[in-house]
Order: sequence, then C-alpha cells, then structure tokens
Amino acid sequence: MKAWLGLAALVAAASAGFTLVGLPSPLLFGGLVGALAYALLPTRELTLPRPLFLSGQGVIGVVVGASVEWSTLGELGWDWPAVVLVSALTLVISVLAGQMLRLHGVSAVTASFASIAGGASGMTALARDLGADDRVVTVIQYLRVLIILFSMPAVVAVAFHVQDSGGGAPAPAWDVSDVVFCVLAVGLGLAVGKWGRFPSPAVLGPLLAAVVLRLLPVFDDAVVPLWVQAIGYVAIGVQVGLRFTLDSLRSISRMVPTALVSILITLVLCAAMAWGLSAATGVSRLDAYLATTPGGLYAVLATTTATGGDVTFVTAVQMLRLLMVLLLAPVLARLLSRPE
Repeated sequence: MKAWLGLAALVAAASAGFTLVGLPSPLLFGGLVGALAYALLPTRELTLPRPLFLSGQGVIGVVVGASVEWSTLGELGWDWPAVVLVSALTLVISVLAGQMLRLHGVSAVTASFASIAGGASGMTALARDLGADDRVVTVIQYLRVLIILFSMPAVVAVAFHVQDSGGGAPAPAWDVSDVVFCVLAVGLGLAVGKWGRFPSPAVLGPLLAAVVLRLLPVFDDAVVPLWVQAIGYVAIGVQVGLRFTLDSLRSISRMVPTALVSILITLVLCAAMAWGLSAATGVSRLDAYLATTPGGLYAVLATTTATGGDVTFVTAVQMLRLLMVLLLAPVLARLLSRPE
C-alpha cells in the first residue's frame, strides 16, 4: 500500500505542476512523469492492473469517438492520397532508421519491429511469434513512445504557441446519461474490439462504439465527464511510465545511444513531412504534426482533443498507419527472415 501511495503522490505532484503551466493533457503527462520517477527509484516494482489500463485506453477511445464528425471524414475527399502516402513513408522511414540497431547484432526482424512507427503494444505482442526478440522490441518501442510523450507538450506549447484549450465546452462533472454512454461505449467497444481482433482493440473498439452510440437520439449530445477523462489519462500515463524500470534499461544499455539516434531521425523526418501534409491538405500545421507523430497514439489523440484540434483528421491518419503496421507486420517478418 505504501508503494501505491508513493506513486500516487508523485503522479499528483507532476499533474499539478503541468496543470499550472498549462501543458496539454496535464493528467496524462503527469501520470507518465510521476510513474517514470517511481520506476527509476530502487523501490518495489509496480504494475498497473490490466483492467484499469484497458479501461483507460477505452476512455481515450470514447473521448475521441465522441469528437468525431462524419462531415469532416467526408471532406477528406481528395486528401486521402496524401494521407496514405504520408502513412506509408512514415513506416518506411522508421524501419530504415531502425536498421542501425543491427550494428549491435540483432536480427533484421528485431530491428524493424523495435523501430516501426506506431502500434507499440501490438508490436510487443506479435514480436516473439514472428521471430523477433520481444525484450528488445518492447523496451525500444516504449522508449520511442516515452520520448514522444516528453517532447510533445514542449513542441505544442513552444513551436505552435498552443496551450490546453479544454477541447471545447467543459463537460459536466456528473450527468447520468453521459455516464451510461461511457459505460456502454467502453464495455461494448472492448468486447467488439476483442471479438473483431481489431488493432489496438481497447482504443479502436470503444472509439467506434462511441461514434455509433452518438447516432442514437438519446446520446446525440453525449460527452465524457471530466472525472472519467481524468481516470483514462492518468491510467495511460502511469502504465507507460512504469514500464521503464532500471532492469529493463540495463538489459539493452549498449543499444540505447543507437536507438536514440534512430528515434531522433524518425521524429525529425516525420515532423518535416507534417509541413508537406499541411500544405497538401490545408489542415493546420499543428494538426499535421499530431497526425504524423510516429507513435504515442493515446497521447496524440488526447493532445488533439485538449488543444481543440481536428480530431477526425488526426484520428484518420493515425488509425490508417496503425492498420498498415499490424497488417504488414507478418509480411515484413517473412521477407526479412529469408536466408540471404
């Protein structure tokens, strides 16, 4: 119990600090920083209960689903070729940059799975079955997510001069219909996502469930209460932060400098593509940056909502890349596993 109280104190302190300075999604980043600080201390190792993490993912999916506008999806129209091209280039860039890891003796499959942009949880789950070293894949995938989560609030606030806008009108603290909407969307979404074997089922399932439920007259103006959003954001941040124990970092310590260079190359090139995507589609540079961010899906969607961005566009680009990653992973593994 003392360990959990210590973790809670660190998360609360970090969240309060980020709220005071006006960073987007302060609870998510507070959960991340607080949990990371705890994980790197020589204390008892903690793991967030899986049901709580899945619920947190589901809440993020519902928040995004409640913000999706069908009209915006229709307006993408001729922008789809640019969206597909950027998604494909992001995958190519990340895989090529990741081949630097082969300098440390890992296989081409492991290097590719460890560095491919997006679907960190999916890649971790698939790694061993497809012939990759799941230990290396897990640590480096989440190292990239960690770097993205740390850099995103600074980039949004400094480069784009944007602070947390609250994502529109504030949601009421308690409304029975809104709570019922959230429970149904998360519950049905998790079940459908698992049954349908969706990529990132705990996000995509509730997201789609929220979109469908809002078509019903009783839920046409449903929103996610602030306290429910808070649970989701904190759960996501804490889960990622707790993954980075001293033991996990020691296990691949020799690879870390090379991995950091590979990740930096991917981030810089993806940011450069964001400028081109903005010019080609007419979306704001901030939305283009968030759409092309190579990972950290939950934080990207939360930040888009918090800054009042184009949630539908960003979701479309991120989900397309995620689908491409998980569909192409087995093919990529077979190609790279062939004897030379």
